[in-house]
Amino acid sequence: MSQTTAPTRTLRTGVIGLGSMGRHHARVIRSTPGMELVAVADPVGDKFGVAGDLPVLPDVDALIGAGLDAAVVAVPTIHHEDVALALAAAGVATMVEKPIAHSVEAGERVGAAFEQAGVVGCVGYVERCNPAVIAMRERIQQGLLGEIYQITTSRQGPFPPRITDVGVVQDLATHDFDLTPWIAGAPYVRLTAHTQHRSGRDREDMVVATGRLANGVIVNHLVNWLSPRKERQCIATGERGALVADTLTGDLTFYANGTFENDWDAVATFRGVNEGDVTRFAIQKREPLAVEQAHFREAVLGGDAAGIVPMSEGVQTLRVVEACLRSAGEGREITL
Repeated sequence: MSQTTAPTRTLRTGVIGLGSMGRHHARVIRSTPGMELVAVADPVGDKFGVAGDLPVLPDVDALIGAGLDAAVVAVPTIHHEDVALALAAAGVATMVEKPIAHSVEAGERVGAAFEQAGVVGCVGYVERCNPAVIAMRERIQQGLLGEIYQITTSRQGPFPPRITDVGVVQDLATHDFDLTPWIAGAPYVRLTAHTQHRSGRDREDMVVATGRLANGVIVNHLVNWLSPRKERQCIATGERGALVADTLTGDLTFYANGTFENDWDAVATFRGVNEGDVTRFAIQKREPLAVEQAHFREAVLGGDAAGIVPMSEGVQTLRVVEACLRSAGEGREITL
């Protein structure tokens, strides 16, 4: 079923956790055809005022009691496992906000519970639904870059006060650990990382991670909460040029290798390749969260499930997160 196909029925949907992400999920569900927001829950209340006419329920059991087809889990990471397991036991299709859980073992238990229950379970990695990233992946698969050599990401900005339970690796870098193998079509095999603790918090607020994927692509990730300049960028470099995706603006730009000979020897030697044409693609820009909810709806209704992030991939990303933190702690390269 495509995103433009009329839904066969309306999903009774609930949201638990009405913080910075949950409030947006509630808003988008209300505007998504084929979904109806029928229940919300948060034990600390509705500080953003998104419930509207709905009562704010105290916990997941009360949410389940509303009679749901689907739910979104947007509580703090440490509570993902308990809430998701309750929803799986109740047979409620569920999207768990990233990361799937606080540990690999917890993530495996969550994934196994949904598989055994036979209901849809997925992870909310919304960056996969960014128009620039979608267009980048499509063009790579079409062969625009030829062989891929390297993928680099930069995800920097000020500290978000909403984050209290995890460091920058589990909150921000997890996006890059999910996106990179998805774009390149291969998992991580080696990773080395260095972290800093500069803001006075117990958990890391800066990380630099480098590694290699199973297909030979080398990767580099620069992530921090201590930059006054917000940046969200992914660059894929290959034999025919480079694609630059800016996920803040949704823009995708192609820098082609030049096809002419450069007779200025000093410049040609320094650059390695000639500069060719630069193209900024005109692409359709939809709100990533709206795309994500549409994909979730399609999967729950038995249509195309290709757009959702399977829980098994969410667990694999957690393995990379843990390898990153382990590498930084032990000062060595980790083999995955």
